[in-house]
Amino acid sequence: MSKHFGSFHALDNVSFTINKGEFFSLLGPSGCGKTTLLRIIAGFEYPDEGAVLFNDTNVLPLAANKRPSNTVFQSYALFPHLSVYENVAFPLRLKKENKKVIDEKVREYLHLVQLDAHLNKKTTQLSGGQRQRVAIARALINEPEVLLLDEPLSALDAKLRSNLLVDLDALHDKIGITFIYVTHDQAEALSVSDRIAVMNQGKVLQVGTPFEIYESPATEFVAQFIGETNIFASRVEECRPIEVPEGREPEFMVTLETPELIMPGTQEGQFVYITDYERTEPGQKVCFTVRPEKIRITLEPPVTNRSDINIFKGVVEEPVYSGFQSKFYVRLENGTIIKVFKQHSTYLDDGPEIEWKDTVYISWSANDGYIVEDIDK
Repeated sequence: MSKHFGSFHALDNVSFTINKGEFFSLLGPSGCGKTTLLRIIAGFEYPDEGAVLFNDTNVLPLAANKRPSNTVFQSYALFPHLSVYENVAFPLRLKKENKKVIDEKVREYLHLVQLDAHLNKKTTQLSGGQRQRVAIARALINEPEVLLLDEPLSALDAKLRSNLLVDLDALHDKIGITFIYVTHDQAEALSVSDRIAVMNQGKVLQVGTPFEIYESPATEFVAQFIGETNIFASRVEECRPIEVPEGREPEFMVTLETPELIMPGTQEGQFVYITDYERTEPGQKVCFTVRPEKIRITLEPPVTNRSDINIFKGVVEEPVYSGFQSKFYVRLENGTIIKVFKQHSTYLDDGPEIEWKDTVYISWSANDGYIVEDIDK
């Protein structure tokens, strides 16, 4: 599917399948095309080419109100002069359902979104989170096959957004229909989605489970957009097979020369060891990433006889305490900054406190590095 607005490519050959009953998220920065894609699915926009299939039936010829989907908007789109009850009843009144059916269904769906006690209030008397619940109940009362949610929580404060997100996930589990959720918030998408499509500049860069997206990013953009990471351009020095049990996917130990990790007084980059599932060739240019929480930070050199542990020495440039963890920005001997996160699992057993300007050692296993992109391609 493609969509242009003048010379602007809003969607560039986008194609994927969403499974029935999935909580599927479209994730990406502002302007990446995710809302345009949702509006095309809903019937508010039309693509220049392509199709939208619901159960193998192309719904593009159908108007928005004839499609088996309903949309929840960021702005709620409620009627301020009507009560909560009447807002939720509105779609059924348009269908001329009888009063008994309307009453039963309105009460059922208000109970589902935990608004039983507010059915006679005006929507202007409700909090932002309660108004969004009304919008969700109104969208669900038509019993659509697909619920489309266009950044429905972005207008709420952080704590309310977090609570409502949990409720939304629980609601999905109860009713079992397909949710397509648009967000720019990585934490939201990771916490509730069965699968995620990461988008940028009108393209879908990767579709996968939250675990796959976070642990095995397909591109440098995905690695940097999902959470925080350290990422470096490198050149493959060596790639050799690793012995694995029969029936398991082949693995390779890759030795990388990394210009950003050149040590003082040398002309060559420090070698970095990572494992990968694809064979790379000597001389090939790639990017590799290692997440800050995968890196260990100590005041003493790590004691290990393993050859697959990467060890660097540096100085703590900036420690940032954030309660459950500390973030350290470590300047290596060559000047490169690496981010390290240290989780506070216990109060007394975390070892000596690491402070500003301390000399430290950082280390990570080859299994925790990941090649995210072939620069030569």
